[in-house]
Amino acid sequence: MFFRRFSLIIYALLILIPLLIVVLTSLKTIQETFRNPLGWPESGFQFENYSSIFQEQTMAGYFLNSVIVTLFSVSLTLFFASLIGYGITRLNNWIGNLIFILFTLGMMVPAQVSMVPLYSLMLDLNLTNSLLGLILVNIATTLPIAVFILTGFMKTLPKELFEASTIDGAGNWKIYTKVAIPLSLPSLSATAIFLFVMHWNDLLYPLLFITDNAYKTLPLALLEFQGEYSTNYPMLFTGVIIASAPMVIAYVFLQRYFVAGMTAGAIK
Repeated sequence: MFFRRFSLIIYALLILIPLLIVVLTSLKTIQETFRNPLGWPESGFQFENYSSIFQEQTMAGYFLNSVIVTLFSVSLTLFFASLIGYGITRLNNWIGNLIFILFTLGMMVPAQVSMVPLYSLMLDLNLTNSLLGLILVNIATTLPIAVFILTGFMKTLPKELFEASTIDGAGNWKIYTKVAIPLSLPSLSATAIFLFVMHWNDLLYPLLFITDNAYKTLPLALLEFQGEYSTNYPMLFTGVIIASAPMVIAYVFLQRYFVAGMTAGAIK
């Protein structure tokens, strides 16, 4: 018991100390940061960084771009993945298994391998410097993992429920919307949080496809605080806290479903 508590305290400190340094740095001036990087703010808490990041920078536009890309990417990925997962579950034969294997193989392709052909394709379709192009790429790259998670959960649903609905005259769309989706809410919520974190923090594809400031997302915009010879750490850490806030809020509201989704199927 002592070793367990000691390990938990060490783990908590490893998380809390860097987080505290980030918060304190966001409340300092740049001179205070370089003079005393790990200390308390000498002239008290300075909240000017939070106001100036929206007034002097176009952070509101970057924030809105991230919200648009993340919301559409997550919702559309969940919609398509749940449809595919439901189809595979209902097929329940070698064709369904083959489709499931093909999507599973998609998870094995590293993003770096497909960067060049993906960029050429998006360039031909005139979808670079476009939020639509970024959303389509996000859906294509995260659909395999979403199908893998949701199909695994839907396969644990009692088949008798689908059979009873069919006997009562319900079609596939009605069974999908009235039976499969309500029962899969824990798994959908867990997958939504997982996808939300991936899309919100994604830097690779915005860096690859976006060069116009009007379409930059938050992770890409934070690079502007890093110069060739110096870095504005107070503004950078302020941006990191602002970028992290939606993930914390999403987890607080969905944690009940997230825990249920993570433990679903663990006990039968």
